[in-house]
Amino acid sequence: MKEVSDTTVLKKIAGTAAADLVKNGMTVGIGTGSTVAFFIEELGRRVREGLSIYGVPTSYQSRLICYQQGIPVRDPAMIDGIDIAIDGADEIDHDLNAIKGGGAAHTIEKIIAAMADEFVLIADSSKLVDRLAVSIPVPVEVIPAALSLVVRRTREAGANPKLRIAVKKDGPVITDNGNFVVDLYFSDAPDMHKLDYTLKSIPGVVETGLFIGMAHKALIAGKEGLNMLTAGRLS
Repeated sequence: MKEVSDTTVLKKIAGTAAADLVKNGMTVGIGTGSTVAFFIEELGRRVREGLSIYGVPTSYQSRLICYQQGIPVRDPAMIDGIDIAIDGADEIDHDLNAIKGGGAAHTIEKIIAAMADEFVLIADSSKLVDRLAVSIPVPVEVIPAALSLVVRRTREAGANPKLRIAVKKDGPVITDNGNFVVDLYFSDAPDMHKLDYTLKSIPGVVETGLFIGMAHKALIAGKEGLNMLTAGRLS
């Protein structure tokens, strides 16, 4: 129980600190997940105190929390740019590459990140790793009709693919875009650049959970405090 409590505290530290990066007048990409929930809560508090911003949520979940916190939102299809995007991650390496998609929102998350002038990852220190995909799978959003093809091709690429099954409903997890999520497990850490290219060449793959070379910085909360990860080093 103590470990869970400590992790929650660290997530809150990272999420709250990220709000300091948001300035008046900004359009802000808002990610999805438990760490981001703390960011939205703090952002909402500042909006109620007079901060003027627009949020661009990456999921229905984040949009609902923004509404609850009084943060005005915009649709990404209706804007030409985002000043800063802040999101969590399932894993982050020291080069700021990341795996996202534990919440099945990685396609929209990647669109928002690509639109942003600055993309910042926030996480507790347990998410910082030397090599990606050793302990967790790489999620892939897949058009339902392509499921069998994707399973076959990813096996040929060395993965153990598993369709993600919902916990509190029968059947597979359905993304906000109406698609399936296939989680790819590896016995050894794969070459991320090669894997990303291979996956995107499979017809029916909408997007991968590999965020390679996209983040500008990461705020990592650990037992020794808050650190900013940039250019492969803590500072």
